[in-house]
Amino acid sequence: MPYPSPPRSPSGPRRRTLLASAAGAALLAGCSSGSDDSDGGTSGSPSVAERARARAARDSAGLVERYDAVLAAHPALAELVGPLRAAAVRHVEAFGGGPKASDSASPSASPSPSGSPSPSASPSAAVPLDEKEAVADLAATERALADRRAKALLDVPGELARLLASVAAAGAAHAYLLTEGAK
Repeated sequence: MPYPSPPRSPSGPRRRTLLASAAGAALLAGCSSGSDDSDGGTSGSPSVAERARARAARDSAGLVERYDAVLAAHPALAELVGPLRAAAVRHVEAFGGGPKASDSASPSASPSPSGSPSPSASPSAAVPLDEKEAVADLAATERALADRRAKALLDVPGELARLLASVAAAGAAHAYLLTEGAK
């Protein structure tokens, strides 16, 4: 009695697996920097990465100050705004800023003439008297900062780009939560 031939089962990885692995490896290689993340300019001057990191820390510190101003004007918003402020403090620390953002940072921009808040609007800018408007203002500030960070991550090397992308995504989520909280 002859034995039936076994079903054809290829040994080793399949072609799709190999192609997907090769594509994934190419994407990872494209995301990684070939040089040290801290080297991006001429020696003796701050690199692009160092300047971007410092700016991101200042922007986050300005955002913390903006949260503080809103909380001072509207203490009833502490439940909605408090956790988002705490996340902004952690962002300052992640970018190398001081642990107490509201004590050591200075605002890096003032409101624009068009009336829309700049990404790191000064906390001394008028906080709207209406709570919903104050929350909407915070949401707009978070959204503008997230957009600016998303654009900036294209110009910085590997690890800093990933950090900027993560914080930009968190800022977009904060803007959404604030927008929903204002309803």
